[in-house]
Amino acid sequence: MVKEISNESARGVQLLNSDDEGFVHLSSDNQKPIGKVQMKKQLGLLEGVAIILGIIFGSGIFISPKGVIQEVGSVGLSLIIWVLCGLLSMIGALCYAELGTSIPRSGGDYAYIHEAFGALPSFLYLWAANLIFVPTTNAIMGLTFAQYVVQPFFPNCTTPDNGVRLIAALSICLLTFINCYDVKETSKMQNVFMFAKIGALVIIIIAGLTWLCLGNLENFENSFENTNSNPGKIAVAFYSGIFSYSGWNYLNFMTEELKNPYVNLPRAIYISLPLVTLIYVMANVAYLSVLSPTAMIASNAIAVVNHVF
Repeated sequence: MVKEISNESARGVQLLNSDDEGFVHLSSDNQKPIGKVQMKKQLGLLEGVAIILGIIFGSGIFISPKGVIQEVGSVGLSLIIWVLCGLLSMIGALCYAELGTSIPRSGGDYAYIHEAFGALPSFLYLWAANLIFVPTTNAIMGLTFAQYVVQPFFPNCTTPDNGVRLIAALSICLLTFINCYDVKETSKMQNVFMFAKIGALVIIIIAGLTWLCLGNLENFENSFENTNSNPGKIAVAFYSGIFSYSGWNYLNFMTEELKNPYVNLPRAIYISLPLVTLIYVMANVAYLSVLSPTAMIASNAIAVVNHVF
């Protein structure tokens, strides 16, 4: 009788199968497949770390040091703020890791808002992100890129504002076209840009540490001299520093594609955020080794400022 029930169940109950393309098929006795799209779990720990590093490392570290030291006024306090910003980002990333393991769905903020408050708030969040958050961030990155492209051609004068805006607009349009045209090529290009950004920061750090080792420590003498203790100024400095760490939550947008997210999501954060903090602090040490606070404040592209050795 058990055998008869099993045979009857096999004919009447739909069986769940999954293919290599990430689709789930329901097959019944009439052989009518029903497909449901699912994400393939193809991202490991290394890919998770690479995603976080590639997104965080951006234009912020090339523009935010000026904003931080402009507000606090001293070398010592600016370096402390960079360390604290890294710590705050680490805490935020760990909170998101808890959300990602509790709600293991891709979508990041949208998925969590939808789970907590429903469809309407999550829908409104997407509109705000598409109309405000993402475009303004892209505009800042585009303007920073354009500023660094134009600055070497105008070493002793102000860069033309219209030229910077035009290059920034063309860059954003070109990258948008590439993203729409081919996802695979976009991924390859993103990897190239990630290594290029990390390479640029490593070169800056090595050059700055070399300059320090040669005995040029004058900018670090009396490190807390001229410190501005105004709470409002310090808060604005924190805002400038935190901007450079933005992107620590982006791995949560790919939770469903992450292998064993309960382990790899927090591990990727434990590895990437301390590494980012170390590189950012060392990059600021390198900047300050060759530029005084006054010179940093006066420059719009501190990584290409001419310095007479």
